[in-house]
Amino acid sequence: MANIKSAKKRVLVAQRNAQRNLAFKTSIKTAVKKVLVCAQSEDKSELQALLSKAYQLCDKAVAKGILHKNTAARKKSRLTKAINKLTA
Repeated sequence: MANIKSAKKRVLVAQRNAQRNLAFKTSIKTAVKKVLVCAQSEDKSELQALLSKAYQLCDKAVAKGILHKNTAARKKSRLTKAINKLTA
C-alpha cells in the first residue's frame, strides 16, 4: 500500500471504480444471455425489447469508458448473428 495520503485515496477510488465497472460488465452479460434465451422462443416483440436493452447497455458502457467502442461493436455483431442463426 502507498505511504502518501493522496496515493492511498487513489487506490481506494480505483478499487471502487473497478467494482462498478465489473458490475456493469456483468449486467451486459446478463442482458445478452436473456436475449439468447428469448430468441429460442417465438415472442418477437419481447426479443426486440431485450435486444434494444442489450444494445443500450453496450453503448452506455462505451460512453462511460468501461468498454472500448470496437469491443461493444463486436459484442453487438456477434449477438445479432447468433439471433439470426437461432431464429432462422
